[in-house]
Amino acid sequence: MTLTSIDPNAALVVIDLQKGIVPADPDHPFAEVVRQSARLAAAFRKSGMPVVLVNVTGRPAGRTDNARPGGGTAFPPGWAELVDELDVQPTDHLVTKRRRNAFHDTGLDTLLRDLGVTQVVLTGISTSSGVESTARAAFDHGYHVVLATDAMTDPDAEAHRNSIERIFPKTGETTTTAEVIEKVEAAR
Repeated sequence: MTLTSIDPNAALVVIDLQKGIVPADPDHPFAEVVRQSARLAAAFRKSGMPVVLVNVTGRPAGRTDNARPGGGTAFPPGWAELVDELDVQPTDHLVTKRRRNAFHDTGLDTLLRDLGVTQVVLTGISTSSGVESTARAAFDHGYHVVLATDAMTDPDAEAHRNSIERIFPKTGETTTTAEVIEKVEAAR
């Protein structure tokens, strides 16, 4: 788990760290994932590198066996708001998605290309869904993909492990928040 380098045109992409998804569950490391993602965002901002904060506001129209808890079609007020700890700044880029993949129907690829981005560092929730599908799409779009594995989690520990051990090594480099920050600071 070693990061080769940070491209001069790297961007941080934070997936679904929003109030309706990040629960206050003391038995799950959500708070640590938010903390590590916030550290990365601060380091990227300080280095003048783009920070993209992604939230989700819906589900695709297709049927699945995995219905929303409580049913219904509407989310409660504030559900899609990003968590306060991310300290959203005016320079951040906000992307709203309706699918798992942050590239699908969002303009994320156009935004990144317009910014000259060649590498994306991914964090967020959930590892096996939003993060993994975005990582696969980033790889398919030709970006160098970096996955800060200590800044992501999944409600299903086995699914999280599978993504980190089997899927992510095929789509990019896996590393830690500390190593990304070290490389970002050295690139300044």
